[in-house]
Amino acid sequence: MVRRAALLLTTAGAVLLTACGTEPPPPAGGGGAPEASAPPEASAGASASAAAPSGVAPEQPGRTVRLSYSGGQVSGDTGRVAVPLGSTVSLVVSGDQADEVHLHGYDRYLAVPAGGSATLTFTADIPGVFEVERHDAGLLLTQLEVG
Repeated sequence: MVRRAALLLTTAGAVLLTACGTEPPPPAGGGGAPEASAPPEASAGASASAAAPSGVAPEQPGRTVRLSYSGGQVSGDTGRVAVPLGSTVSLVVSGDQADEVHLHGYDRYLAVPAGGSATLTFTADIPGVFEVERHDAGLLLTQLEVG
């Protein structure tokens, strides 16, 4: 009789464990502590931020900065260009002379062919103000203000 009761309890436990598989998974982060709710304005795009690891800002939408130089003059997104921290930035540079463009602070370089253009894409993950210059000519093209 005791064996039969033990067998019945084991079978019932197995059935209960199998049924647990149909319940929704616990919220991300586990731990049992309630998650902080996002402010109402943050609900748009919440699925993208939900996948970001804890402590890491989700990637922001991209920003394209277009610059051109000709005859020593610069045109396009000159001056100081605001860039959100964590965003993907594409620097598109064209020029009448071949030169290397240097993005200070990130220590990235871009070879621009004479009469052509080139693109440098990076993640703006360092806050601050950074010069973008024609390296050989020493000509300031723009400044990126990341923040």
